[in-house]
Amino acid sequence: MTQAVGLPTLTPPTAPLSAFYENALHAMELGDPALYGLLDDELHRQRETLALVASCSPVNPAALLAEGSFFANVTAEGYPGRRFHAGCVNVDKVEELAVERAKQAFGARYANVQPHSASTANQVVMNSLLKPGDPILGLDLDAGGHLSHGAKVNLSGKIFEAHSYGLGADGLIDYEEVRAQALAHRPKLIIAGTTAYPRTLDWAAFRAIADEVGAYLLADITHIAGLVVAGLHPSPLAHAHVVTTCTHKQLYGPRGGLIMLGDSADMVLPTGRTLQQTLNTGLFPLIQGAPVVNSIAAKAYALGAATTPEFAARIHRVRDLAAALAGQLVARGVRVISGGTDNHIVVADVLTSYGVTGVNAEKALEQCGVLVNKNRIVGDTHSAFVTSGVRFGSNSMAARGFDEADVAEVAELVHEVLTDLENTSNNTYALDPALRARVQERIRSICHRRPVAGY
Repeated sequence: MTQAVGLPTLTPPTAPLSAFYENALHAMELGDPALYGLLDDELHRQRETLALVASCSPVNPAALLAEGSFFANVTAEGYPGRRFHAGCVNVDKVEELAVERAKQAFGARYANVQPHSASTANQVVMNSLLKPGDPILGLDLDAGGHLSHGAKVNLSGKIFEAHSYGLGADGLIDYEEVRAQALAHRPKLIIAGTTAYPRTLDWAAFRAIADEVGAYLLADITHIAGLVVAGLHPSPLAHAHVVTTCTHKQLYGPRGGLIMLGDSADMVLPTGRTLQQTLNTGLFPLIQGAPVVNSIAAKAYALGAATTPEFAARIHRVRDLAAALAGQLVARGVRVISGGTDNHIVVADVLTSYGVTGVNAEKALEQCGVLVNKNRIVGDTHSAFVTSGVRFGSNSMAARGFDEADVAEVAELVHEVLTDLENTSNNTYALDPALRARVQERIRSICHRRPVAGY
């Protein structure tokens, strides 16, 4: 039999698992050098730059291995023991493993590991429990809310009648306003969850408001899942009817979602079905078809790792480093929203502090090897493509083993860049080339000194 041009000689079927991955890498290098080169370039970029985007974290290499596995070859519509296709004996075991590990990590009674993302998980919850046109209430985007919590440009804001609550003058969620909005609009669902809010959420206060108006309470803990697992943020499972999260931000796993329930799992709904039964069918077949089984395998690994002492130590570092960064910025005269942080997020008003827009700050810092994201803030007069703020996050710093001295060095470099930056017309900017080169080299040096394990 003639060997295909550009492909390596295949290893015999009895070869170990490692040989499969070695063959695959070799096949790409020979058969698709363009894609192989891009992979190599991206690994180099991630090694040489400092990611401070709050929604990013480096996925554990073992989880990446699981996600790149041959479980992707299996179609597995349905749930373990109740699939619509043959060949799922190991897939069932993997999903059951992921479910048990999710329940153990979070202390949940029910977990569904099939959602493709946290946004999908939120769609499942809303479309399972509500009817089109029902009112919902979530945190306003400019106050740190998420698109899937009722934004007008999102399905959640198009299918349902979306209303929002905001922040008080102190930069904290105003629970009296939440209650006032709930009483005014009588939502069927209240979403307690954020994407750019740096403080602790009061689940009991949200539940009291939900009970007062007869609403379900959905807690989206996407940005604080690791803190919840480590006991550094209160768990919502005793208060919320449903809890959703992604698996990549603070769990250092693959991009995907989870749905979890506490004692509400056996709550009987007006339909006569339990909440867990309703959410199971609300995911499949209502919203999704076949799950991404290789992603579930990666979730299983990440969820197992989340119960280790090493993970707890990393999450403690996540919170400590974010607090250190907020303190460093405040000490340099930067206006930090809410004055600090309780989690991994720091939101800075760069327009007030430096006279530059968020988009220009983001672009200039990226040129210097520091990755952040522009972010609207309360009262922002700029669009989401420009913004007055910037959001920082500490997940990746914690994965690199940063200490507070490292944070102080990064904060000083960020301050130097933004102080030098000058807004020009049409959202462009000017940055001294010599400064850019010097900061870029220092960031590269920091990244070499503090590499991500396995990268």
